[in-house]
Amino acid sequence: MNLALATKLPRVGTTIFTTMSQLAAEHSAVNLGQGFPDFDVPPFLVEALAQAMREGHNQYAPMAGVPALREAIAEKAAGLYGARVDAGSDITVTSGATEAIFCAVHAAVRAGDEVIVLDPCYDSYEPAIDLAGARAVHVPLVEPDFHVDWQRVCEAITPRTRMLIVNSPNNPTGAVFSAADLDALAAILRETRVLLLSDEVYEHIVFDGAVHQSVLRHPELAARSFVVSSFGKTYHCTGWKLGHCIAPPALSAEFRKVHQYVTFCSFNPAQHALARMMREHPEHHLELPAFYQDKRDRFRALLADTPFRPLPVAGTYFQLADYSAISDLDDLAFCRWLTVEKGVTAIPLSPFLAEPPPGQRLVRFCFAKSDATQQAAAERLRTL
Repeated sequence: MNLALATKLPRVGTTIFTTMSQLAAEHSAVNLGQGFPDFDVPPFLVEALAQAMREGHNQYAPMAGVPALREAIAEKAAGLYGARVDAGSDITVTSGATEAIFCAVHAAVRAGDEVIVLDPCYDSYEPAIDLAGARAVHVPLVEPDFHVDWQRVCEAITPRTRMLIVNSPNNPTGAVFSAADLDALAAILRETRVLLLSDEVYEHIVFDGAVHQSVLRHPELAARSFVVSSFGKTYHCTGWKLGHCIAPPALSAEFRKVHQYVTFCSFNPAQHALARMMREHPEHHLELPAFYQDKRDRFRALLADTPFRPLPVAGTYFQLADYSAISDLDDLAFCRWLTVEKGVTAIPLSPFLAEPPPGQRLVRFCFAKSDATQQAAAERLRTL
């Protein structure tokens, strides 16, 4: 009997992050590919987690999240973005930002709908759209700085458009929105019923004195938005898989209907630990821009001694680099060669794009690494 399934995701295989991390392990390469820090979680947060477990917070959390954590999130949204967010009705804690993105899409998008995404974009967006029976409409960002052409976005909107997904700071490009971008976005959506999904997982990693332009700063946009954030990116604990979604009550109600049947709830003791961390040590997220700007600047200085040409980075902990002075290989083949032959792993840009531009020679490095890891990678890259 043939029990083979007709796949629901014909364009999806193993993610590029898993593929490259496995290759890095096989060849003992310095892994600057997958976006995880290789340094410690804040000691206070580790102790708070242990204390929460000792105190007995080891069973199911409330479906929407631990109240103390949701209240801390609401206070932070008010303090940073001037947003009035109700901790009870507007905030849902999720098992990472990827779950939040999936739940937002499936709460709002129906078969036959269209969802606009801005390329290059994170690789979880389109599979969520496909599984909803909808169609992703790709609008490319404008190189070399990867800004949004809002006129092209406007032209992409049709009567079938149900959602627009935006990401600032952007993974993989590092581009960030300005206040003018939010105004342009509001003007485009004003006379439509299009919902907004704003992926803001790198909200605290913005450089050179800029401030993060959260959709929550713009009441008109916030009223139609799912705003997704990540504790893993902020507190160096990506393995904890905790994030959250802020949305108006009507949108949150539909979001929670999906969330309760995807994970129901998320890791309980970590929620209590994060609530304490946010309340007792707000300096951590306030100092994160300077922390990562130092890492960015150090990594770029190390790249200056190699044939790579680094592009500007305004946010996130990723560095795009042009390798056209090194090789004519396509980006996937180049990343495999770099890992196997030179012992450094990067991520190709093409998996983030529906249609990679001909001749594009860009790879993404993660600089959320210790000084020792950055130095080890640089020593190998200098041999190119």
